[in-house]
Amino acid sequence: MSLRILGLAAVASALSLGNVAPRASVSMSTRTATPLPATVKPGVVSGQALVDLLQHAKENKYAIPAVNVVSSCSITACLEAAAKYGGPIIVQFSRGGGQFIAGKKAKNDNDAACIAGTVAGALHVRQVAELYGVPVILHTDHCMRSWLPWFDGLMEANEKHFELHGEPLFSSHMLDLSEEPLEENIATCKEYLERMAKFNCLLEMELGVTGGEEDGVDNTDVDSSRLYTQPEEVWEVYKALSEVEGGAFTIAAAFGNVHGVYAPGNVDLRPDILHNTQKYVAEKLGGDDPLPCLFVFHGGSGSSVEDIRYAIDAGTIKMNIDTDTQWAFWDGIRQYEAKYHDYLQAQIGNPEGETKPNKKYYDPRMALRSGEEVMRDRLCQAADDLNCVNVVPVL
Repeated sequence: MSLRILGLAAVASALSLGNVAPRASVSMSTRTATPLPATVKPGVVSGQALVDLLQHAKENKYAIPAVNVVSSCSITACLEAAAKYGGPIIVQFSRGGGQFIAGKKAKNDNDAACIAGTVAGALHVRQVAELYGVPVILHTDHCMRSWLPWFDGLMEANEKHFELHGEPLFSSHMLDLSEEPLEENIATCKEYLERMAKFNCLLEMELGVTGGEEDGVDNTDVDSSRLYTQPEEVWEVYKALSEVEGGAFTIAAAFGNVHGVYAPGNVDLRPDILHNTQKYVAEKLGGDDPLPCLFVFHGGSGSSVEDIRYAIDAGTIKMNIDTDTQWAFWDGIRQYEAKYHDYLQAQIGNPEGETKPNKKYYDPRMALRSGEEVMRDRLCQAADDLNCVNVVPVL
């Protein structure tokens, strides 16, 4: 299986696409893509099918939304959105998200709860993903060196799943060793990629540093010069990881991205770095492909849709979303409470009568469902901005 690919991810996993509020209604683009490769089926994709899907995204100039999830509700919002906009989705877990799924009071010695919760979430996605009729990529987010016990636990889960089913539990994982010297970063990533290649799992590694803070990764005071990766650094990574037989990898290279949400003008995004890197790597390879790299964009806080689509033109095939989907889910719950406020003050008694029961209003599923729906619609907006619509038939 040929899995030698390269992606470039701008580091910062909160994506404020166009920096606008969620739209009241979702109006989909009418763009269409070429048919998906035959290897790509509904449900979780991995191995060659994953590589084929990412290549399809590059060729058709769309990027796949990658969404951090923390419960079955946010997973449902992702899958419903993908079915609605008619395209693939990346469902991803952070270390903290995995721990939340297991339970904040669960024993977490050696990251036991983080591992168990992440695996449980992945198994849930695998069980239901095919029902939505779209390709789903199962991914995990940032992992620094001190979090490697979590990563190692996921490697073991992949190996066990591969033995039983011939494919890994997860489609891909991210290592974030960007704060370390380049040589150490590359060496550790290469070591893990050699392991992952044996069970057909893709590695995403990071270069440069993302500003801001997200889910335990705090770079709010980082030197601004470290927010921009040089093409020469990307080439060093490409050379080293390409030596791994059957290895599939993407690279998260910083080009000014910052975690969180910011007002327009507060973030100096430089997608031209992606274009320059494509040219540099293509010249080094000496091939005919002007876009040899598959770029992954780890966020775009404070950036314009124009900048985002310029990055897609450079071969960006994945963009992370967290901040906006967190707000959307909360906003759905907030809207529900505001609408039914007078029915949520007691178990009995509402504007319709002092003895009227309120059970159907305070049933947790009602408010959570509202959160799912608003998050779903926000993701449909994101997919439209990313050109990731009408890639597969809409259910």
